[in-house]
Formats: sequence, C-alpha cells, structure tokens
Amino acid sequence: MSLMNGARLGIAAQSVGLSQAAYNEGLAYAKDRAQFGKNIINFPAVYDMLAIMKAKLDAGRSLFYQCARYVDVYKALEDIERSRKLTPEERKECKTFAKLADAFTPLAKGMNSEYCNQNAYDCIQIHGGSGFMLEYACQRIYRDARITSIYEGTTQLQTVAAIRYVTSGFYSSVLNDYLQEEVAPEFAGLKSTAAAMVKKYEEAVAKVNAAENDELHDFLARRLYEMAADCIMSLLIIKDASNRPDLFAKSANVYVRFAESEIEKHYNYVMKFDAALLPNFRQVEAPAAE
Repeated sequence: MSLMNGARLGIAAQSVGLSQAAYNEGLAYAKDRAQFGKNIINFPAVYDMLAIMKAKLDAGRSLFYQCARYVDVYKALEDIERSRKLTPEERKECKTFAKLADAFTPLAKGMNSEYCNQNAYDCIQIHGGSGFMLEYACQRIYRDARITSIYEGTTQLQTVAAIRYVTSGFYSSVLNDYLQEEVAPEFAGLKSTAAAMVKKYEEAVAKVNAAENDELHDFLARRLYEMAADCIMSLLIIKDASNRPDLFAKSANVYVRFAESEIEKHYNYVMKFDAALLPNFRQVEAPAAE
C-alpha cells in the first residue's frame, strides 16, 4: 500500500498538470477564436466553462498539495527514526500524519484524475471540431488524461480505499478542524456556505451508517466520497484565497458554489434513496421472452 500510495500521489500530480494544460489550451483558443463579431471568451457559455475548469484545477491542486504536505511530514519523521529513536510526541505525530496521508491520497488521486478528464473534455468542447484535429494539443491532452482515472487503482478503487475514513468520521473530524481556522473577512460568507455543506455531508453519512446495510453502504459510497472531497477542497481553496486573493479569490468563489450544487445533488440522492430500490440497479440478464 505504501508503494501504491506513492504512485497514486504521482498520478495526482500528473492529473493536475493535465488539468492545467487543458485549461491553458482552452483559454488561449477562446481568446483567439472569433464568432459573431467577437471572441468566444466573451460568451457566458464559454467563460462559465473556463471558470469552472480553472476552479477545479485550483481546488484539485490545493488538495494535492495538502496531501503532499502530510506525506512529507510523516516521511521525514520516518527518516529521522532511521538514525535515532523518535520521542513519544514525534511517534504520535508520525502516526497522525501517516493516517492523514493515507486518507488524503485516494481523494487527491481520484478527484484530480476525474477533474483532468473533465477539463480535457471541456477543452475540446471549447475548440469545437478543431479539438479533434491533430494540429491542436487538446486531442493529445484528452488521450493522455484518460488513463489517470484507471491505472494504479481506478476511481472506484480510490472510493474503496477512502470509504472507511468517511464512515468512521475521520474526514468529518478533519473538516471540523479546518472550520476552526480563520479566513479573511471577505471569504467569511464562503466559509459559512462550506460549513453548511459539511453539515449535509455528515447527515448523509449518518443516514447510511444507521441503515446497517452493507450493499447500500457500498452502493452510495462514491457519492459520500465525492461529498467529502468537495467539502475538503472547498475549505482548502478558501484558505488559499485568504492567503493569496490575487491568485485564488475567483476560483474560491466559483468552486464553492460549484461544490455546493454537487453536495446538494448527492445529499438529495442519498437522503431519498431506499435500499428497496437496489434490485433495479442490479444488471442481471433477463429471462428470454417466450
């Protein structure tokens, strides 16, 4: 698992790079391409798409960096232990950061690989038919992005790796720690929105846990996984915006609103879902018609 997590962190980095490349290509083309007497970047349908691409990129990078910080700390402490015995405080810190790294790695790999696929898709959409032509880089980015959500564990396997941290309340504990951190006054409203998102996430987790149904738990796991990631990335991008508003203020405003709608979608699905509906989703071959 240690080897796997190291590879998955690398793929998260690769995915962030591909998201950046897709955004760069889409932005450059939108600035250059003119339709109906003006550049297409001036059309709301296009600049909305680009804003969400940039928000996913920045939020995903924030998640990746946070995961890498956790890995750095516990790896550094492990290196120290090779030369001397760790103090009880250091050993406790090592265990804490190792757990955080293990919990965040499937989020960083899974969400960034999905986001880079989405950004590559939207990059081609902005290019229109030109996006399929070999003369433009976006067709290569699209092909390169596809593998990221597959190798070293598909996104479905990242969900399996992360779900114990969902149902145990570990992500909830991390989120509530994040909520205690101060943000710049201009981002207080976004933080309140994120706090409401965390509450809905916790309600959804409680509902699934209370059902005590393993199949239902596994069926709804992907939605809970994404809710946890959406909440974490929202709070991380708000923190980044507080520290560097010149770089991240727009992305924080766009991403938190995007994530809020995603939370609402998953929340409604989980809270209204009845385990009695599960047979409708099992793809069993139907008997031949007589």
